Amino acid sequence: MKTKKKKCGTYIGGQAVMEGVMMQGKTCMACAVRDPDGNIQIEAKRLNPSPALKRASKIPFVRGTVNLITSLVRGSKVLMRSAAVYGEDEEDGGKVSGWLADKFKVSVMDVITTVSLFLGVILALGLFMVLPRVITDLWLIPAFPVLETAHGGVWKYVIWGAVKFLIFIAYLSLILLLKDIRRLYKYHGAEHKTINAYEHGMELTPESVKNASRIHDRCGTSFLFIVVLINVLALSLVLWAIGISEATIPNGALRFLAQLGVEIVLLPVLAGISYEILKFLARFDNWFVKIFKAPGMLLQKTLTTREPDGEMIEVAIAAFKKVLEMDADPSVPETSFTTGGVLSKLLTKTKERFAKEGIDGSDAEWIYSIVLGINRSELSTARIVKPSESKKIEEIVQKRLTGKPLWYIFGDTEFYGLKIKVDERALIPRPETELLAEAVIKSAEKGDRVLDMCTGSGCIAIAVAKMCADREVVVTASDISDAAIMLARENAAANNVKINFVVGDMFRNVRGKFNIIVCNPPYIKSGEIPFIQREVRDFEPRVALDGGEDGLDFYRRLAEEARTRLVKGGMLIMECGEGQTEAVLAMFKKRDYAMVMKDLAGVDRFVKIVF
Repeated sequence: MKTKKKKCGTYIGGQAVMEGVMMQGKTCMACAVRDPDGNIQIEAKRLNPSPALKRASKIPFVRGTVNLITSLVRGSKVLMRSAAVYGEDEEDGGKVSGWLADKFKVSVMDVITTVSLFLGVILALGLFMVLPRVITDLWLIPAFPVLETAHGGVWKYVIWGAVKFLIFIAYLSLILLLKDIRRLYKYHGAEHKTINAYEHGMELTPESVKNASRIHDRCGTSFLFIVVLINVLALSLVLWAIGISEATIPNGALRFLAQLGVEIVLLPVLAGISYEILKFLARFDNWFVKIFKAPGMLLQKTLTTREPDGEMIEVAIAAFKKVLEMDADPSVPETSFTTGGVLSKLLTKTKERFAKEGIDGSDAEWIYSIVLGINRSELSTARIVKPSESKKIEEIVQKRLTGKPLWYIFGDTEFYGLKIKVDERALIPRPETELLAEAVIKSAEKGDRVLDMCTGSGCIAIAVAKMCADREVVVTASDISDAAIMLARENAAANNVKINFVVGDMFRNVRGKFNIIVCNPPYIKSGEIPFIQREVRDFEPRVALDGGEDGLDFYRRLAEEARTRLVKGGMLIMECGEGQTEAVLAMFKKRDYAMVMKDLAGVDRFVKIVF
């Protein structure tokens, strides 16, 4: 289907890459790639050329050479980046990457890009400069000497030009034998269709863009054709004018090198001229201009573009829209691909990102350990993180950077060897609280009744019920929060334990007496809550944190009622805030026995009282 007459032009141009499309605007470039999981990833970067490059890119005839060089460099880097997203790194390659990075502080991607660019330039020089001269000067002319002198030697240049064009066409045709190149040309078609659709006022949806033309007059194929055409015509004239011939340079090898040297020196000039011609032709659409555009258009139609499928068009649209968005709004942030790499290097970068936000580095270790399914002790091994694994890690990292607690992100945590579901309905169980549960487990005797006051997620009650099942211990758990009790019920069911749950404020709604009451109440001072860790303050329930003006409100209530709820010789075990144990002990004057226990850091944390 032919597109309608252009409604609006656009400065945006593009390039097909591995499983994707790169689009470039005035201030930015965006590369969209469909990764192995079928998701579209976008890497968008601001263009920050140097002042000298900015000036050079505005000078007629000079800007063509500048754009050619920058396009080669940028295009090679983008192509490598897209390959990194789509490909799966091999472990041996990862070891080499890590070794180079550690020993020489060199990015392997930069090395590969540089080498690829160098080899690409060498290949281009060999195919389109050296080979045509070898065929013409060392084969055809010696075979047909008359071509050297007939009509002033003009036939020599005609044949040389024809050979160069044939090699150019043959190269474009032969690489189509490669499956990856055929897919690349489909993405090239998707790029053209998207730009054409926008320029003709069509809706940027896969269904609509599919109807646009895959041929565009600003295509690099047309540029290359014009470069070859100008190269042949101008060089023939220059070489004829300066008289590089057998008469002026008898030595064939020297004559060959002289002609090749002139061609290389004039290449930037001819590229600049070609660029200006292409820009001029793109401004018009009459029959005369179409004659000059026709060869490039024909090459696009027959060789360098293919009809894309809907998913390819979707990728091209994503890149195009990202460029529009970033060009319109300078505040839109840059984005990066999620790629794989060496585990130790990626982990170090994540820790550095966390450090800037005041997040403990151990969270990064847990993320990598859980996603990769390895122990934290194995994180220093020379392992490769695949792109798909890295993507999962990055999703979790981004959530953690918002301040959301790590275990809320994962949805569960381990407590006393049990899996406990955690979310915003209750506090995340702390490692030191395992010591509180252990104290109860060690103290409980056969047939004892245990009350877990302020149960939250139910972690203590569940651990006691699980570990004391053979002692037929009866466990009751209470909390003022309906949501917390609901979460605790879910955890009890998941761990296959029976617990009596009660909703009520402290002892309200609790019936009977107990052998052991265990309680980890809110103990943070109300005035300190605005200054505690962001992930605790902003995400965990305040009702489970706020212990009143001095943090001791709940201990006072325990001191008033706990004794009457315990059997003779019953035990109350409590967790306290740092520096609170002495004040808590002082509240329980009528007691038979009391002791203070330390936490994992050696801080007085737990108070055990026997009545």
